[in-house]
Amino acid sequence: MNVTPARWKIWTALLVIYVVWGSTYLAIKIAVRTQPPLLSGGTRFIAAGLVLAAILAAARRSLRVSRGELAASLLLGILLLACGVGVVTVAETRIDSSVAAMIAGSVPLQVVIWRSIARERVAHATRLAAAVGLVGLALIVVPSGSSGGSTAVGLALMVGASISWSTGSFVSRRVPLPADPFVATVYEMLGGGIALVALGLLLGEGVHRDDLAASPLFAWLYLAVFGSLIAFTAYAWLLRRAPISQVVTHQYVNPLVAVTLGALLLGERLTATTLAGAGIVIAAVFVTVRHETRPPSRRSRDDPEALEVCAETAPEGDLSGRPRVGSSSRASQSLAPTSL
Repeated sequence: MNVTPARWKIWTALLVIYVVWGSTYLAIKIAVRTQPPLLSGGTRFIAAGLVLAAILAAARRSLRVSRGELAASLLLGILLLACGVGVVTVAETRIDSSVAAMIAGSVPLQVVIWRSIARERVAHATRLAAAVGLVGLALIVVPSGSSGGSTAVGLALMVGASISWSTGSFVSRRVPLPADPFVATVYEMLGGGIALVALGLLLGEGVHRDDLAASPLFAWLYLAVFGSLIAFTAYAWLLRRAPISQVVTHQYVNPLVAVTLGALLLGERLTATTLAGAGIVIAAVFVTVRHETRPPSRRSRDDPEALEVCAETAPEGDLSGRPRVGSSSRASQSLAPTSL
């Protein structure tokens, strides 16, 4: 069977985001064994942001932005990276990486809830999938957290992180971001990283010799280089080259990768209730993805009202269904990546 170069490149990029973003939860768990969580997360975002800025400068891409665009990028950096991924790093000092991934997997469903609260036009099937998915999220969180203690705190932090990420994803369509998504990412990483480092220092975190042990240091480098740079570049490339329905499959593949790696490499085990909840969340995300990215039916194309609904929920882009990078459409906003 012959595979065209374009198809080969698309599947290579998909494999990168499947494996890399699915493994970030494992890498975070290893890094925080010895490294202070806030400083660990903050320094890797600052490092990744500076490297990306250097690459853009070398490519003669302008880093100039307006004050409004800078403020919006910094706000999203705080919501998505500091209060989102940064708090995930703290949560994983108390809970398993696989549980963290399952909770993070509910972000697309939470965005649907935000859209419903804002009285946007959301299909009934999508709302129902989101509601069922949140029941699955409750099955993951409530039984494990009912006993209280450190695990309950970790679960609460993780839920808070997912809410912050979904809020940032929802807000991103309503603020003036730079036209170049890579430039926006530079300022988001720097803003989120600086916020995390500042908070870490304020809370008394410090770097010690044990923090530079081989395994945690390698995990930190992996997160900075692969998680924040290579995978995001692959994701941005896919948004230009592949149909959105294919790109967003990572939303339900990444949690499966995280659970598998946690079980194989860290010996993590999920209870039957947690597995049931995880299955419900993944199924709900799958239904949401399929419904939000499917093309209009023949009947819909003949119905002006139905076409209006499709126009509001379809990803922006050309007629082939390939969205522009940085698209602000509701579908692409709901299906934004939940890991960097």
